Amino acid sequence: MKISIVTPVYYNEDNLKPLYKDINEKLFCHTEYEWEFVLVNDGSLDGSYKVMQELAEKDHRIKIYSLSRNFGSHAAILCGLSKCTGDCAIVKAADLQEPTELVLEMADRWQKGFNVVLAVREGREESKQQTLFANLYYWMVRKMALPGMPQGGFDVYLIDRKVINVLMTLDEKNSALTGQILWSGFRTEKVYYTRLAREIGTSRWTLRKKVRLVSDTLFSFSTLPIKVVTFIGMFSFGGSIIWGVAVLISKIVGLIDVSGWTTLFIFNLFSFGIIMSTLGILGEYLWRTFDASRNRPPYIIEDEKRRDGD
Repeated sequence: MKISIVTPVYYNEDNLKPLYKDINEKLFCHTEYEWEFVLVNDGSLDGSYKVMQELAEKDHRIKIYSLSRNFGSHAAILCGLSKCTGDCAIVKAADLQEPTELVLEMADRWQKGFNVVLAVREGREESKQQTLFANLYYWMVRKMALPGMPQGGFDVYLIDRKVINVLMTLDEKNSALTGQILWSGFRTEKVYYTRLAREIGTSRWTLRKKVRLVSDTLFSFSTLPIKVVTFIGMFSFGGSIIWGVAVLISKIVGLIDVSGWTTLFIFNLFSFGIIMSTLGILGEYLWRTFDASRNRPPYIIEDEKRRDGD
């Protein structure tokens, strides 16, 4: 059986050689499997692709692809999955924060008939800020979008050829690949591990990218944003009726001598804020619909080196 390891690379120049050494020592020695290592450079401007070329020259099991710019990890992983030839593929990060031995455990579960095997984090050797955001994100996803999301979340996973073929046909932009895997509903198993602290390099997982991930997940797999618009409209309508009745009664019984402009100004400002918020949410849906209608490719390959030497 052939197993493909797919790794997106973004400013991981210093991680790649230790990563290859780790995989070579712990995985490639298991000859009961045929191995393939697919590296996708996601527009890194450091020396990552040069190191990838050196590794590909050394080991024929390595395929490398370089995207024309930074399209995001979602696109880079899709590229790797579309090019891999294994009976199953394991998506693994390049930062060495997941034990490589997990791959063998996941492959064992796959051979027992599971189409998807998730490596779920049961602990983290990371900062409290990172842990807090991750826990909050996965709690939101479970409650509002995908009830099947594991409590600790997952970034590393195994999917077999059936699942890969389904992902290739979805053709969704501005979405979360992990959400698509859970949505597909294939037979799923979990393995657990403790996420290690990063020892080499600096994470490029910025706050902007985190916020983008949250919005992509909610808009793609949840009706929450549009329900928020409905709730805001109903709240505003009901509040205005109650306020209007209260003011009318106060005026009739003589509790209000002269209507104040301050109250009117505050009410207008509040109403304007509600209108702009709802337009922003609706605008997100319109933009995503427009972006999908343009039918642009999720990534563009600028350079590649495969087993055949091309």
